[in-house]
Amino acid sequence: MLTSVLLAVTQGFGMNMVTANLPQIQGSLGATTNEAAWLVAAYMAPNVSLGLLLVKVRAQFGLRNFAEISIVVFAVVALLNFQVSDFSSALLVRFVSGVAAAPLSTLALLYMLEAFPPERKLTVGMSLALTNTAIGAPLARLISPELLDLNGRHGLTAFELGLALVAFCGVYLLPLTSAPRVKVLEPMDFVSYAFIALGLGSFAVVLALGRFYWWFEAPWLGMLSALGIFCVMVCVVIELNRANPLLDIRWLLSPAVLHFAGVLLLFRVVLTEQATGAPGFFQALGFLNDQMTVLYGIILLATITGGLVCAAVLQPGREPQIHIVALGLIAVGAFLDGHATNLTRPEQMFASQAMIAFGAALFLPPAMAAGFRAALAKGTNYLLSFVITFLTTQLLGSLLGSAIFGTFVTVREKFHSNILAEHLTLSDPLVAQRISQLGAAYSRALTDRTLLNAEGVALLGQQVTREANVLAYNDLFLLVSALSATALCLLLLQMAWRALRDRIGSHFSDQPA
Repeated sequence: MLTSVLLAVTQGFGMNMVTANLPQIQGSLGATTNEAAWLVAAYMAPNVSLGLLLVKVRAQFGLRNFAEISIVVFAVVALLNFQVSDFSSALLVRFVSGVAAAPLSTLALLYMLEAFPPERKLTVGMSLALTNTAIGAPLARLISPELLDLNGRHGLTAFELGLALVAFCGVYLLPLTSAPRVKVLEPMDFVSYAFIALGLGSFAVVLALGRFYWWFEAPWLGMLSALGIFCVMVCVVIELNRANPLLDIRWLLSPAVLHFAGVLLLFRVVLTEQATGAPGFFQALGFLNDQMTVLYGIILLATITGGLVCAAVLQPGREPQIHIVALGLIAVGAFLDGHATNLTRPEQMFASQAMIAFGAALFLPPAMAAGFRAALAKGTNYLLSFVITFLTTQLLGSLLGSAIFGTFVTVREKFHSNILAEHLTLSDPLVAQRISQLGAAYSRALTDRTLLNAEGVALLGQQVTREANVLAYNDLFLLVSALSATALCLLLLQMAWRALRDRIGSHFSDQPA
């Protein structure tokens, strides 16, 4: 269990350390904001699809070999971070890191499930394993300021390497129980994977960079999207005509699996609020990670608590009730955040962000456990397609959520800026007074009245932009609350429909023939 936690933290910290410290890393590499965003895209492009192929690789070459080789590769790649000297080398190392980190999330899941008997694997084991995957983001933001103070960017890479080496010891000292090896890889698997990797990788790059280069301004974003669609369609055609496909497309397109994938995707998109909403809001107000460590500590504690509670109450058949509580907490927490002002500080969001983190930890394990049981009921061959569905929705969902919410905030900020600017005219005595007051701050350095007014206008513009950002993030929080509330209503309607259908069915079955 401790090895599982260690593997999950190693993978989660490596994935989130750049996102959590993008301005600092950007400065150390001398990169622009758009160039720094490529570091996220380079990591996610291979990571989003590699899990598909690794499932078969693990089955053919043995779980123990897979685990030992994976952690060695990750440790070596972590060591390469010390050789990064410029943006180009950082981009290459981040791409290789995305490849090396792909097996770790699966290993963390398997190590946690290994510790429990079969009857507890999909309840306690699944809850604790998925809680591990959720603690990487708040942990990266919590400890990054201290690491950056110690040795800048290399403080982060040294910590990642240390985690990798300790995880290396855990994997070698505690080998997993290996299932019998089965020769499952076929030459066409690599052909199919090449197309799906190129397709999903293209989507990952578009989603990671679209809001920085703007969706309709960069033609290469459209061409990359078209390439992604083409590659995915070629993969679908290949898989539909294979006797032993890498992906069971027909099962993946069945109503039950589409519903399951839609639920996971919506959940991941909504939960992106905690990774981009609150941090982005405080960053717009000028806060840094070291000023929000208590907030991230509370989020981390709430996540762990939610996972433990879920492990204690999760049983087959309780999934809808747990989801009701989770969606209710997320909706209420996001609604509370939707009333922030420029005077809001991290301590004002302790309760709301804790509710969202607790609800997030409650939501995923029941859905995952129900999906596992459904896949196993169909046969072990369907387990691969289920795992692929889960990994793809979680990785692409996080990118999709960041893209949607980032774009939404940008659009709403421009909208609110225009509305606020319409009411600011120099003929208004209050506006003229505020410009004079703001410009007076430079009166000791500037004596020209025109320059003082220009500085006052610039400072007032900054205040307008800040207020527009606050209003835009309020809109985002309320949007997340509305999405969660809508999902909750749909869940209640589904439960009511099933109860009514069962009652009518039992009524007719009780009637005499």
